[in-house]
Amino acid sequence: MAARDALWRRLMLGLATVGLLDAAYLSWLKLAGKEAACAGIGDCDVVNSSPYAELFGIPIALLGAGVYVLILALLLAEPRLRAAQRMAAVYAVFGLTLWGVLYSAYLTYIEVAVLHAICPFCVVSALVLLFLWILAIIRVLSAPWEAAETIPPSGGG
Repeated sequence: MAARDALWRRLMLGLATVGLLDAAYLSWLKLAGKEAACAGIGDCDVVNSSPYAELFGIPIALLGAGVYVLILALLLAEPRLRAAQRMAAVYAVFGLTLWGVLYSAYLTYIEVAVLHAICPFCVVSALVLLFLWILAIIRVLSAPWEAAETIPPSGGG
């Protein structure tokens, strides 16, 4: 089971890196006032310049980049942690990805129903978060078994 978890973790590291690059690009666009290279697919500029692209004056993409950095930091730290800390990191990644999926669903609704514009880079981020969340669910469901394998049984005698 540990080998399978390592595979899930490596996949998550790759996905989180893609998400970070995507969010960093969108952050740069927003902060630099540049137009996205959407190649005629969608309308990134309508989405990225809308009032929904900021939360309390902070670009959503920058917040997303921060979430991806946290996910990467937790995933990278996991092998160096003791069993209980490793479990906490697995659950923290699950929580971050759940929050990300829910917020991405809200933003996708805003794109479709309110702005009538789709940003392909936002769709990439939403899909990355969805796949990260699915892998986090798999890891959470297998986590108690992983921990049980690493904790020696207590013997009284």
